[in-house]
Amino acid sequence: MFQLFRDGRPRTRASLVAATGQSRSTVAARIDALRAVGLLAPAGEASSTGGRPPSTFAFDPTSRIVLGVDLGATHARLAITDLAGEPIGVLQEPLSIADGPAPVLDWVAEAGSKVIAQAGRRVDELAGIGIGLPGPVDHTTGRPVNPPIMPGWDGTDVPAELFARLRAPVLVDNDVNIMALGEHRTVCASVDDLLFVKVATGIGAGVIMDGELRRGAQGAAGDLGHITVPRGSDIPCRCGNTGCLEAVAGGAALVADLRARGADVSSTSDVVDLVRAGDVAAGQAVRQAGRDIGSVLAASVSLLNPARIVIGGILSDAGEHLMAGIREIVYQRSLPLATQHLRIATTGAGAQAGVVGAAFLVTEQYLAAPSIDALIASAESA
Repeated sequence: MFQLFRDGRPRTRASLVAATGQSRSTVAARIDALRAVGLLAPAGEASSTGGRPPSTFAFDPTSRIVLGVDLGATHARLAITDLAGEPIGVLQEPLSIADGPAPVLDWVAEAGSKVIAQAGRRVDELAGIGIGLPGPVDHTTGRPVNPPIMPGWDGTDVPAELFARLRAPVLVDNDVNIMALGEHRTVCASVDDLLFVKVATGIGAGVIMDGELRRGAQGAAGDLGHITVPRGSDIPCRCGNTGCLEAVAGGAALVADLRARGADVSSTSDVVDLVRAGDVAAGQAVRQAGRDIGSVLAASVSLLNPARIVIGGILSDAGEHLMAGIREIVYQRSLPLATQHLRIATTGAGAQAGVVGAAFLVTEQYLAAPSIDALIASAESA
């Protein structure tokens, strides 16, 4: 019954009886149970059709909070949200994932506690913690699996480590998956089939099909960065292979290319700054990276037939150079039926897609029917 309230609309007992087919006494008992665990609250009175106006009840998303964390290769973002995904506190700082799990997770716990306090909430109000990592993750265990840019993280029990610090349930996923989830739930909710492509230090994709995040058998779906592209046949990749898309078109590859041409760049953000400043060589390099990415996406379009491709990550800030290269190859190489209604655009959720998606990862599990039943049963037995 609680799922009916997820749209935020107030409802009367009578409307719930009509919608569920349950008796008035059952509906009343379930409303009382949901109020007892803080998920429902009185929402005033409905219009009267004669006699005393009926009371209404609505979902109370402020009863608990969620910590969403997006860790990249060189940055960390976190946000405190309510159960509806509305941010109530945010923080972003430079942070190197290569520092290893202990210092990074210590920072997450300390920074998370700080933002929670600044929002006037308490750590014991956490419904859960969602965290995205910039590497392959076994979603069932929350453990990174041979992550190329995360030395010392392989096999780390991230849920247990973070639970020990904050005493709240933890869900872990690949960073691009949570970005795809955040983009879909906040900006593209009406788009059932979507690819979210992050182009930054590395390159990866989150796959939304039939409105749901698809991770594949072991959680490795969407790993575009390690698909071979013809132009890079002899270029070594940090994964151990040669010719990977990431080794040709990722941020580190662009930095190396431009430095070899004499440009003063040391990071992907420096490349973006050069493009914005009108540097011809940087613009050409980014456009070629777009073409390389487009060659892989053209195959993805033929395989998955998405309605929308969303480009995020720091290189998406380089303007139309990247997007023009991607569109050029995708529309050139994909069949007309697959591209007839295909839209390719930069992210609408922006830099917050990851933390918002991490929060949704938690709320969608916390508010699912089995979890609600367990929450009520636990409260009744306490």
